[in-house]
Amino acid sequence: MMKIPTTFQGHRTAEFVRSFSDNDAVVTDAPIQPPPGDDELLDSYSKTVTRAVGMAGPAVVNIRAQKASRQNQRGSESGGSGSGFVIAPDGFILTNSHVVHGADKLEVTLADGQVYRASLVGEDPETDLAVLRINASQLAHARLGNSKSIRVGQIAVAIGSPFGFQQTVTAGVVSALGRSMRSQSGRLIDNVIQTDAALNAGNSGGPLVNSRGEVIGVNTAIILPAQGICFAIASNTAEFVAAWLIKEGRIRRSWIGVIGQNVPIHRRVVVFHRLAADHGVLVSGVEPGSPASRAGLREGDVVVAFGGEPVSGIDELHRHLVARVIGIPSLVTVIRHTEKLDLVVTPEELPRDHQRN
Repeated sequence: MMKIPTTFQGHRTAEFVRSFSDNDAVVTDAPIQPPPGDDELLDSYSKTVTRAVGMAGPAVVNIRAQKASRQNQRGSESGGSGSGFVIAPDGFILTNSHVVHGADKLEVTLADGQVYRASLVGEDPETDLAVLRINASQLAHARLGNSKSIRVGQIAVAIGSPFGFQQTVTAGVVSALGRSMRSQSGRLIDNVIQTDAALNAGNSGGPLVNSRGEVIGVNTAIILPAQGICFAIASNTAEFVAAWLIKEGRIRRSWIGVIGQNVPIHRRVVVFHRLAADHGVLVSGVEPGSPASRAGLREGDVVVAFGGEPVSGIDELHRHLVARVIGIPSLVTVIRHTEKLDLVVTPEELPRDHQRN
């Protein structure tokens, strides 16, 4: 193969590469293109955000929660508002638990301005999620994406409907993954998404979407000091919780009946018993008749393992107390004074509105 460079005369100079073979001849003109300018990049970013909002925005709703005043004899009502989004065309809506908790009357305003009375299907304060339903069909609905596929740095758009007839949009990037934060019930919410898309007032419960308009999280504002950032419950968690709320109206969790707090364990005790961690859960109270009481746990015991897995704090103990251990005898390892004991406890289902371990 032979390559022949050719130069054209005139004000513009270009280089052609002519390739010859036995069967064909190809002429290619490949002028060097300048890199895209800031205006082009910004316009591309704007189009991406606009497209994402166009896909998910019609499913975003405003939620007004009214509570009958218990103190006002005139029967006045008080309440607040938040956002949510339709997850099924037959009227199921996902939002935050703290938006609707304790409400006597729920009202939903769709993106097109239609107003509906809503009923509470179920809520889970442990993950700050709730499902409502309105009597409507063929609704525009958002699609839940896979939050495991999220990467730090990707575009994230927070959408809300704080006042019913208008939507607010903030955009940014995913700034951190795998965050944990405390729910109003005291339990720890895992796999929380953090973005720099600011969460405006009234946007709590709205969707956090990716560039394809898929929901990757449910915005939450239970971290009150946070400003200029957004925290969202991961979509995989939301999908799991929503499915159970629709099916049973609640999430089942287990309970053993102890009140505990995190404490350090003396180094000598850690070394002597070859413990995996230097912290545990001090049992500061045992409820009478509870699984822990029947198993022989006492005040002053320090829980260091559950089901053979190390427990270094109250949050790890919470992670072990899931639905699958309800009614299953489980080994609890405690340090009593300086002695290590193995006790068998059978967790029971956590009673509703119960906030102990």
